[in-house]
Amino acid sequence: MGKADEAMITFEEGFNCSQAVLAAFSGDFGLDPIMAYRVAAGFGGGMGHMGETCGAVTGAFMVIGLKYGMTTLDGSQSHREAFAKVREFTEKFRALNGSIVCRDLLGLDVNDRYALREAMKKGIPQKLCPKLVWDAADIVEGLIKVEGLVK
Repeated sequence: MGKADEAMITFEEGFNCSQAVLAAFSGDFGLDPIMAYRVAAGFGGGMGHMGETCGAVTGAFMVIGLKYGMTTLDGSQSHREAFAKVREFTEKFRALNGSIVCRDLLGLDVNDRYALREAMKKGIPQKLCPKLVWDAADIVEGLIKVEGLVK
């Protein structure tokens, strides 16, 4: 089972999109899944349910940070590689989905309670979000597998 499948299962269990993507990779980086759920909790629904950057995308960005994030101040590392991988991920996600912005992807303002309620009745997030979670996890898995880290 690939990371995209793991993320989908976690999402379908009820965790948000960001939690699902980060948790799928947490074990590869020695991060406890419970801690991954906590770290990513505020990023669902486009960062705090504001409809901004898609939570599946922010979860993938966190995975990229776990792999490429700067951890020393002695000049032996830089942000360059992490930023390049974020851009590469973003290009691929946009090519598949047209945007990385939650409200654009869903076609509604998740901040508007009435609009969200109506969208939920129509099943819009339930239809669209699983694909976004799967795409984000699949893309980031591909980026990291190239580097030989994901099991």
